[in-house]
Amino acid sequence: MSKIIVVGLGSGNYKQLTLEAYDIMKNAKELILRTEKHPTVEYLKKTGLSYSTCDDIYDTQETFEDTYSLICKRVIESSRNSGEIVYAVPGHPLVAEKSVELIMQSTDKNIEIEIIPAVSFIDAILTALKIDPVNGLKIIDGLSLDTQKPDNKCGNIITQVYNRFVASEVKLKLMEYYKDDYEIYVIRAAGVEDLEIIEKINLFELDRIQWVDYLTSIYIPPVSEQPKYNTMDDLTALMDRLRSDNGCPWDKEQTRVTLKPYLLEETYEVLDAIEKNDIDLLVEELGDLLLQVVFHAQIAKEDGEFDINDVITGIVQKLIIRHPHVFGDVKATSESGALKSWEASKRKQKGVESYTQMLKDVPKILPALVRSYKVQQKAALTGFDWTNIEEVFAKVEEELGEVKDVYNTGNKHIIEEEIGDLLFSVVNVARYLKIQPELALKGTIDKFINRFSFIEESAINEGKKLDEMTLPQMDKLWEMAKMHNFSKKD
Repeated sequence: MSKIIVVGLGSGNYKQLTLEAYDIMKNAKELILRTEKHPTVEYLKKTGLSYSTCDDIYDTQETFEDTYSLICKRVIESSRNSGEIVYAVPGHPLVAEKSVELIMQSTDKNIEIEIIPAVSFIDAILTALKIDPVNGLKIIDGLSLDTQKPDNKCGNIITQVYNRFVASEVKLKLMEYYKDDYEIYVIRAAGVEDLEIIEKINLFELDRIQWVDYLTSIYIPPVSEQPKYNTMDDLTALMDRLRSDNGCPWDKEQTRVTLKPYLLEETYEVLDAIEKNDIDLLVEELGDLLLQVVFHAQIAKEDGEFDINDVITGIVQKLIIRHPHVFGDVKATSESGALKSWEASKRKQKGVESYTQMLKDVPKILPALVRSYKVQQKAALTGFDWTNIEEVFAKVEEELGEVKDVYNTGNKHIIEEEIGDLLFSVVNVARYLKIQPELALKGTIDKFINRFSFIEESAINEGKKLDEMTLPQMDKLWEMAKMHNFSKKD
């Protein structure tokens, strides 16, 4: 059994080096420093301690991941050869020390690991800025801001800001959460005499600091004013307040049933914003639609049924399960293949064994054009589909012929049935051509209104009323309207 004793060198002031740590290093059979670039090492030199370092590895590797991986391998191999070694790292061994993390993750069961604590650079920063962490503190690796997100409701310390390049990357990431001129603190060598620098700057100035080095960190105070962006937590807290005893009388009275028309209305307003290609309006309408989701989740929370976290977790898990071609070993190289994969995973998750049940599960509350499109789409996934578009056109002509055959019968039920068949076959054409029939019909309705408006305005310009004109006169204006290029203002 070999042993690695991991010693913390403290934040950089040799006076903070513990007696235990110094005694262990002084009596070490073999002492390895992760790096010699630490203020406390100058003191160790003066006391005559002998050691080796891993600084040579930094010069041979392109990434920090590879560097720390090789350091870990060297330390473990040295412990196997020597039986027991002391490995000394800056700060506290368990605070932002990747090499120690990798060593502890080693699968070698014949290595004992002992940790000797020390004053960390976090302690030094808190002391230098006179901050009490009990009020909230988040510590984030500056190299991991893609996955570790800051929290503007508490203080944040960003570590590992090694140089101006890293500072620039950190600045860009932080600007996604904070205003460009938000005031932050840049701290170098906190607690180290003659080396400590603390400068308060605006966020956008971060990569302009000349003295940024491997001893540099950033402190971001909690946001007390209006933040750059609000979060989902802000929205749910606001909804909770509106529904509280001291909230809004209207919001408190709403139920799932009373909210149904608003949910439908907001959905159509989102579609309208998309149709208008109005980005600002789309942002607003998506917010209104999101409010409906949060509203329903709040009602369920009050009834002890579920909350917004269940909703979010449900959709995240569904997306993962429904995309085995992305998160699993299923292959899908086309849109149709992805759709088949989605439906297959959906049937498996819901325990649906019948394809007919899959069709029945399409909500009946959908507009008929939308529902027929989805039903046909799901049926086609089984292979029950037309071979080519000519066959679909022929079906439309067949159904139109059947309507012509029955319209003189006076049997309204049969006529209605045949009209339905005709519409269903027209939807099949739209589906085959990947056109949403609901949107296509909506566009035609708008076009009809524009042309009709042209007719009426033209009649008025000629001093006539529309209902006083003959059909041939209106047809003439209609043909003119068809040649008119209607813009958005029209």
